Amino acid sequence: MLTRRHAIRLGLTTGAVGAVGAAGGTFQLLAGGQSAQAAEATGRTAAAGAVEQFTVPLTVPPVLAPYRRTKAADYYRVTMRRASTEILPGTRTDVLTYNGSFPGPTIRARSGRTAVVQQVNALDMPTSVHLHGGNNPVADDGGMMDTIAPGRSRTYVYENRQPGATLWTHDHAHHMESEHVYRGLSGAYLLGDSNEDALGLPSGAYDIPLVLRDAAFDENAAMVYTMDDADNRTTILVNGRPWPYLKVEGRKYRFRLVNSCNLRIFILALTDGTTDQHPVQQIGSDGGLLAAPAETPVMVLSPGERIDFVVDFAQYAPGTKLTLSNMLGPGPTELVGQVMRFDVGEKTPDSSRVPAALATLPALPKPTVERTFELNMDEPGTGSHQAYINGRTFDANRIDTTIRWGATEVWTVVNKSATIPHNFHTHLVQFRILERDGAAPYPAEAGLKDTVLLFPGQVAKLQLTFSSHRGVYPYHCHMIDHSAMGMMGQMKII
Repeated sequence: MLTRRHAIRLGLTTGAVGAVGAAGGTFQLLAGGQSAQAAEATGRTAAAGAVEQFTVPLTVPPVLAPYRRTKAADYYRVTMRRASTEILPGTRTDVLTYNGSFPGPTIRARSGRTAVVQQVNALDMPTSVHLHGGNNPVADDGGMMDTIAPGRSRTYVYENRQPGATLWTHDHAHHMESEHVYRGLSGAYLLGDSNEDALGLPSGAYDIPLVLRDAAFDENAAMVYTMDDADNRTTILVNGRPWPYLKVEGRKYRFRLVNSCNLRIFILALTDGTTDQHPVQQIGSDGGLLAAPAETPVMVLSPGERIDFVVDFAQYAPGTKLTLSNMLGPGPTELVGQVMRFDVGEKTPDSSRVPAALATLPALPKPTVERTFELNMDEPGTGSHQAYINGRTFDANRIDTTIRWGATEVWTVVNKSATIPHNFHTHLVQFRILERDGAAPYPAEAGLKDTVLLFPGQVAKLQLTFSSHRGVYPYHCHMIDHSAMGMMGQMKII
């Protein structure tokens, strides 16, 4: 179970978790027991398809092949369109897709090699495609106001001048991004590099993306969208499949977690049906590999964040069943407390490894500017429904922060909400977490990041260097319903 020592180490202090749990039961550490809320949610799930957990096999999103390759670039074509797909067994659900796939197909790109992606909008509303975690010029960032009209197309050029990392693409059209992402407009973008190749990490069929999301379904298996509705999205999906299982060989696997949920925060642990947790080796975070593997009993993942981890299933007897469990609400434990299951098979030959040193993180230059960003939103029951950074909602015509190109800055980000968690995502740059509530970050959070989680009252100090592109970029809460409600600002690098 999640011990107090582990919670404190992760910044999940008693006060923070308690405050979250006070939000009308919206977020809480999960415990056993069938509540009225659980019974109601279970009834909804039954009406929507009677999903029995761990009976649906995990599927892996298809890898998108380039239609053209040159010496320096790969060319892709993607169409955003509606599709009907089976999510709940025996039913069909209408979703928004990239190339008809839910989630979208995976692009496997290479550091130093350009990816040119033509996005065709065959939907009836504007879209904008953002490569989350990518370091790109403004024209290719996929900003919230830089949209693709219905029936039109847009070509994004990603030069991939950054280390290998687990990135992802998603819609960013302002006031529409929340519903578009919820209904399916997201997909993995896995950036590899030669330094990573040389490490000998699990690869090929043993390098698997796990794109997490949650959803609410009605009795006809239709996806139900309501803004800022964390409580009712109690069907957990991995790669678009409800509570799936994966048959694994007795060897090492690399998994790439992407939290593509709008609001749900996961506290994940590998369990065996007892109270024991089985530590995993976290090897990467948002911006790429950690300096060294970090053994951790739990993985905390807020919307937009990514975690790469390795499990050596050779240590388990064939026939062992391990569950990736979730320890944070909202929702009944019976539903949101389970994510997927690994069914361990026979041992197989395995030449992969996890070396003691993974990557060299860039040096931290001396900062010259300090800023503070306060996040808050109207609390439940107030009758208002807006979200703010430094007391202001988003205005596309306003520049909130002006930054000199080449500058290194320290940003102190504070969650001022009394009951609501937030996170903070920067476009363009990866940052380093210097402190969390005055203490050094724990090892699994010490790498390159573009999104940081803040429970109520928490404070994080981040260091950022702006030495790549000039122009106007957003920063925002990536609990994406909150950004759609106004928790977003704009920075201009000059």
